[in-house]
Amino acid sequence: MIIALIKKLGAISLLGLRGTGRMGLFLGQAFIYASTPPFKFSRVLQQIRFIGFQSILVIFLTGAFAGMVLSLQGFYTLNRFGSTALLGPMVALSLIRELGPVFSALMVTGRAGSAMTAEIGIMRITEQIDALKLMGLNPFRYLVVPRLLASIISLPLLSAIFNVVGIFGGYIIGVRLLGVGVGNYFGEMANYVDMEDVLGGIYKSLSFGVLITWVSCYKGYYTSFGAEGVSKATTQAVVLSSVLICVLDYFMTSILF
Repeated sequence: MIIALIKKLGAISLLGLRGTGRMGLFLGQAFIYASTPPFKFSRVLQQIRFIGFQSILVIFLTGAFAGMVLSLQGFYTLNRFGSTALLGPMVALSLIRELGPVFSALMVTGRAGSAMTAEIGIMRITEQIDALKLMGLNPFRYLVVPRLLASIISLPLLSAIFNVVGIFGGYIIGVRLLGVGVGNYFGEMANYVDMEDVLGGIYKSLSFGVLITWVSCYKGYYTSFGAEGVSKATTQAVVLSSVLICVLDYFMTSILF
C-alpha cells in the first residue's frame, strides 16, 4: 500500500510538472511571436475594445463602492486614534497599491478571461484552430498574441480608472457624509502618495494582464473535446487566474514595497 501511494503521488507530481512546463513554453512562444512581425494591429484593437472598453462599467461600479466602503471603515478606525485627517492617504494608498490592481484583475478575469477560454476552447473542439493552420495562419499570432498585448495595455488603464473612481467614492463618504475636511482629504493625500506607489500599482497591473491572458488562453488552447471540456477549462482558468493573482500580488508587494 505504501509503495502504491508513493507511485500515485509521484505520478501526480510528474503530471503537475509536465503541465507547468507546457504552460511555460506556451508563454515563451507567445512572447516570441509578440515581439516579432507581422503584427495583427486590427486584432489587438478588437481585443482592447473587448477586454478594456467593455470592462469599464464593471470597473467603475466596483471602484466606486470599494472606495466608499474603504472610506467608511477607515473613518471609524482612524477616529479611535484621532487621525481622521489621514483618511485620504489611507484610501489612496490602499487603492493604488493593492485594491486597484487586484480588484481590476479579478473583474477582468471573471468577465474577459472566462470568455477568452470559452472562445478558444470552442475553436479547438470545432477544429477551427486546425483550419487556421491549414490556411497557413499561425494560431498564436491570430489568437494569443492580440489578447496578450491588449491585456498589457488595458489592465493598467482599468486600474487607473478604478483608483480615480475609488478615491472620489471615498470623498463622497468621507467628506460629504462624515464631515472630513476637503483640504485634509486631498491635501494629505498629496503629501503621502508618491511616484513609487503609483509605479508599483502599474507594475502589478502589467503582470496581472500577462497572467490572465496566459492562463485563459492556455486553458482554452489545450481544452479537451466536448462541451464539458470547455466548461471545465473555463472554470479552471477563472479559479487558477484568481488564485495566482493573489499569490503574485503577495510576492510583488514584498519586493516593491
